[in-house]
Amino acid sequence: MPEPTPVTSRRGLLLGTAAGAGILLTGCTSNDPAGEPAADNRPAVADTPGKAVTIGFAGPQADHGWLNAINDNAKSRAKKYSDVTLEITEGSNDTAAQIGQIETLINKKVDVLVILPADGKALTQVGLKAMRAGIPVVNLDRIFNTPQAYRCWIGGDNYGMGLNAGHYIGGKLKDVSDAKVIELAGLDNLELTKQRTQGFDDALKNYPNIRKVARQAAEFTVESGQAKMAQLLQAQPKFDALWNHDDDQGVGALRAIEQAGRDDFLMVGGAGALAAFQAIKQDNGVLKATVLYPPTMAASAIDLARALAQAKGVSGLAEFEIPSSITLYSAVVDKTNVDQYMPTGFK
Repeated sequence: MPEPTPVTSRRGLLLGTAAGAGILLTGCTSNDPAGEPAADNRPAVADTPGKAVTIGFAGPQADHGWLNAINDNAKSRAKKYSDVTLEITEGSNDTAAQIGQIETLINKKVDVLVILPADGKALTQVGLKAMRAGIPVVNLDRIFNTPQAYRCWIGGDNYGMGLNAGHYIGGKLKDVSDAKVIELAGLDNLELTKQRTQGFDDALKNYPNIRKVARQAAEFTVESGQAKMAQLLQAQPKFDALWNHDDDQGVGALRAIEQAGRDDFLMVGGAGALAAFQAIKQDNGVLKATVLYPPTMAASAIDLARALAQAKGVSGLAEFEIPSSITLYSAVVDKTNVDQYMPTGFK
């Protein structure tokens, strides 16, 4: 899963997830005829072909539903543009291997690089290398250590994810006396997990009737979700809500819940998997909502890379240049709006 969204990044341009690809779609497209400037004289990227652009895309190994969706979103968005050629690497969780893949793209002299690093800190130097070679970098989600290593950062809001999950649960339990909640987190050695937990805890401070009584960290896998959820259920015979950080591990958590025969609480997931959306729509189980961490950010990164290579801005903004930082909004999806988000769900 993605690594941290820094506090500074959250001060960037905030985009709703429905508009996450949406505003950048219109943001990196224009109704103006090809070759003509936008009405305010800012160049905006048109859907009609422009300068031919080669975008190098390098991400980690797609060993998780969310990461696989990242790759799919990048590929499908690139196919939308006849003037874009996408050079995509195989993907690796080995830092040295990913650095080598990116250096190959630099040597090919691609026009722009989109990089989702396996480890932002470890890959900062190769980001710097690309920028110094005159190849602008769109840093996707897991952030490099310095802004000098990228031209634009776009990613999710881990703190906001926990915050919105907490407020959703708080709203549902506001009339419950001495309500108890538990948390099934992700990998505790990742900063993103700490940020999601911090956001959740900060939200719960607004609801004095709610106490968090237990927390377990899983590993973003179905197996770990099932094992850790079984432990929580055994240790907590009565609670009112569960916040699960990740819909993939949530599949395992739901198995454990079903096996235990429990249906006396509500569950909120995280990320936006198709299976979660379907369960929310059916509304016949404990899963009532999920908080998005949208993989559509990869499609938006392709839009931004194309705009950079063609020296265009983002229509809808007053500036001539694309922003340096874009933080996507962690929308809550429940049965009231799930149909809207269903097409974005990842498998």
